[in-house]
Amino acid sequence: MNAVFDPQALSSFLEEGKKEIEAAGSSQELEAVRSKYFGSQGLFSLASKSIGALQKGERKEAGEFFGKCKKEFDSAFLKRKERVEEEEEKAKLEGEKVDMTLPFTRFPMGSLHPVTLASRQIESFFTSLGWSLGEGPEVEHAWYNFDALNFPPDHPARQMQDTFYMLPEESRLVLRTQTSSTQVREMLSKPLPLYAASIGRVFRSDPLDAFHSPVFHQCEGLAVDRGLSVSDLKGVLGSLASRLFKEAEIRLRPSYFPFTEPSFEMDMLLGGKGGKWVELAGAGMVHPNVLKSAGIDPEKYTGFAFGVGIERVAMLKYGIKDMHDLVEGDERFSRQFAMGE
Repeated sequence: MNAVFDPQALSSFLEEGKKEIEAAGSSQELEAVRSKYFGSQGLFSLASKSIGALQKGERKEAGEFFGKCKKEFDSAFLKRKERVEEEEEKAKLEGEKVDMTLPFTRFPMGSLHPVTLASRQIESFFTSLGWSLGEGPEVEHAWYNFDALNFPPDHPARQMQDTFYMLPEESRLVLRTQTSSTQVREMLSKPLPLYAASIGRVFRSDPLDAFHSPVFHQCEGLAVDRGLSVSDLKGVLGSLASRLFKEAEIRLRPSYFPFTEPSFEMDMLLGGKGGKWVELAGAGMVHPNVLKSAGIDPEKYTGFAFGVGIERVAMLKYGIKDMHDLVEGDERFSRQFAMGE
């Protein structure tokens, strides 16, 4: 391009540019045309620099002519750009069309383990009552696991055939045998009145068979307040059973636990009228010695506690016949609970 402003050359560039615009078939091609004519080194951009070399009286006329060419170029460019983008959008939608008649591979839904499902339902029950959820360590000191829970020194549960002891022996550390150990920790750390539940793993020297496992899950419920009685305990247990099994009738049978007095086994009528009674939980009023171990005056406060086996709940709730199914990790077993609560 000469340094002298040339209107005839500009008119020629404009006609060529408009033809190239119409011939452009994509947004990229259109941008290339714009760059060719109005980029930093474009034909029109170079021509505009020559306007400054004109005489003062000629600059206005040249500027107006240049502006007219640019306006006409931009108009042609924008019209073509709109059409090109519509065509590109249409082509994109056509390319993304899904043929609903094609065969497909269905990926299985993720599923929660039935023990997890049962645990969440139990947690939901207690939080709906306003109870707190407590936690305790799985490697527990024997004082929390036995002494503070009123286990006598010669109790069979303290023997190695029932409890896993940690080395060295003088550490007095064990794998907790029940979440009842959390009772004492809650009473020592929380103000009264106290209403708390704890869910966690426990460990016992039991062989794995259809109904037992050396590692299983338990829920511990604990309430300490003024004036609590067995009727309060039975009311909570009945409500829990109804939450888990809909309409559920329960009964309490006398039993023995070192940390409760009186102590009970809680049975539930499975299947409603005409069904069978099944054991679901151990329970009782907190023994005065357990209250004393946590610095609570048993003359002022009473409490109740109960323990529920989570695997037991899951087996009864979902009709599982063998403990092996819960612990062996077969994906086909868990998959059937993908739509569980």
